[in-house]
Amino acid sequence: MAGLLSKGSIVTTLTDLLTPGAKALHPYQPGKPVSDLAREMGLDPASIVKLASNENPLGPSPMALAAMQDVGSLSRYPDGGGFELRQTLAEQLEVEAAQITLGNGSSDLLDFVTRIFVQPGDNIVVSEHAFSLYGLNATAVSAEVREAPAKNFGHDLDAMAAQVDERTRLVFITNPNNPTGTWLSEAEIRGFLAQLPAHVITILDEAYFEFVDEAEYPNGVRLLADFPRLLVTRTFSKAYGLAALRVGFGVSSSEMAALLNRVRPPFNVNAPAQAAAVAAVKDQAHVQRSITANRLGMKQLIGAFEQLGLDYLPSVGNFICVRLQNAVEINQALLRRGVIVRALGGYGMPEYLRVSIGTEAENKRFIDMLTEVLQQGEAV
Repeated sequence: MAGLLSKGSIVTTLTDLLTPGAKALHPYQPGKPVSDLAREMGLDPASIVKLASNENPLGPSPMALAAMQDVGSLSRYPDGGGFELRQTLAEQLEVEAAQITLGNGSSDLLDFVTRIFVQPGDNIVVSEHAFSLYGLNATAVSAEVREAPAKNFGHDLDAMAAQVDERTRLVFITNPNNPTGTWLSEAEIRGFLAQLPAHVITILDEAYFEFVDEAEYPNGVRLLADFPRLLVTRTFSKAYGLAALRVGFGVSSSEMAALLNRVRPPFNVNAPAQAAAVAAVKDQAHVQRSITANRLGMKQLIGAFEQLGLDYLPSVGNFICVRLQNAVEINQALLRRGVIVRALGGYGMPEYLRVSIGTEAENKRFIDMLTEVLQQGEAV
């Protein structure tokens, strides 16, 4: 066996076997689970409020829950092509079913598009303070991640355009942006897309699409007719309240969808998820209730921040960022009190905490605990 290895090529650890891209990676850090905090702090899980992952506090549609219970035998594989779900989405979005690619969450689509279009030595362009998964996927395939400086915590499209060159393959735009809640108008996005060269594909991440109520905010799907090198991604994890089932989708040209399906794993969206998603699309009344609850919860948090004299970033999503001089310490103090929010040091925003909009009672618990921490000076 030793003779099969040339001198100096002996592998000593698993790390030695990693690809260059994988060596540069660190795992994505999601919001802390309730079970972890309960275990670490010795807290009753029922007493913990989680406002860290932009989940829907109302939960899923009752129609979706019922549909999950009626999927038939769990010993059978789901429909690998997701026919009914793609057809349902096509009717809702007024596109062809062939334009839709299903994913195990919209994060699947972000991975697919990177794997099929980006090679080592290529680059992608992202904005400062944008979703970190874009860069993780590109780094995994040994591509360069070019981060354009943000403008007022949002995308600076001129700065992003300046980063594009002959080796740029993908540009990611998050609208509205996570974690900052900023947004871009249709005119801004159209102007940006019109100037991109033909070898660049744009991903318009609309995970929080349903929550936005702004006249100039675009529906990305309607841009596809004019910009065939565009992929729009959406999810059922937010407004539809199906985060645990992990189901999302991309809308693109049928040509791009066919290419994405080349790397899509078989049966990547399970049967209960498909059934629940179909039912959730049909229950738009529940979506509207979720939007209304989010709007009221946003007003509740903004009112509290203003009363406490705290700066915050205006947001059109289902979350809001609040500025705190000692954000890291305050975050730890909140955790000790059973309140989970999201620290943003990893997003280049060390003075901010992102707070997901919860129920009225959950929001009040956060406000009360934040007020207590600030008044006691525990984190100063």
